[in-house]
Amino acid sequence: MTEAEAREKVRAAGVALVEEGLVQGTWGNVSVRISPELMAITPTGSDYLRMKAQDIVLVDLLTGEARGGKPSSEKGLHIAIYASRPEVQAVIHTHSMSASTVAAARREVPPILDDLAQIVGPSLRVADYALPGTKKMQKVALRALRGRMAVLLANHGAVALGRTMEEALTCARVLEKGCRAFVESEFLGGAVPINGVEARLMHEVYLRKYSKKSLDQARGEEEP
Repeated sequence: MTEAEAREKVRAAGVALVEEGLVQGTWGNVSVRISPELMAITPTGSDYLRMKAQDIVLVDLLTGEARGGKPSSEKGLHIAIYASRPEVQAVIHTHSMSASTVAAARREVPPILDDLAQIVGPSLRVADYALPGTKKMQKVALRALRGRMAVLLANHGAVALGRTMEEALTCARVLEKGCRAFVESEFLGGAVPINGVEARLMHEVYLRKYSKKSLDQARGEEEP
């Protein structure tokens, strides 16, 4: 992926998040890994709908140095995720309503929907509270992300991962859908989760088989 392609991919993802109600205003952030040493990330405090590809900031994953503007204040979290999860190629941080509600309640979401179990994992954990942009935030998020493709940040929002940008967007959508189902099912007596062993198997099968074709296609489209 070229720098220009990465910038456009991040910009387009930001627009999609706004249009689908997963972020509002200038909240949230999006990044994509360009190479082992470089990522493209949304700038701080910018309106996604007015953002241009050239506004997207390039950040060195080894030094944290930025080029082309001021990156999101959560750049450290993105860098930490890429460093610890080599399979991850895109990171999306949202403040969607249902995810934020569950994060505020600090409730772990069990595998109540097939697609939630498949894409996110056997559960959606909540990371301990930490001030945004801090080393502690990185530490607690990485811990809660073990074996998962998404995490809720206590009293804050959510983070979704992907092996492509398209997969990260899907993960963010499914995360919000799962949180909404979890909240609303509480009014019906509580959600009944899928068996934990079956949920884990569904996630493993998704990662190894069902998503392989679409993943290969997406990677092929990204090649120059």
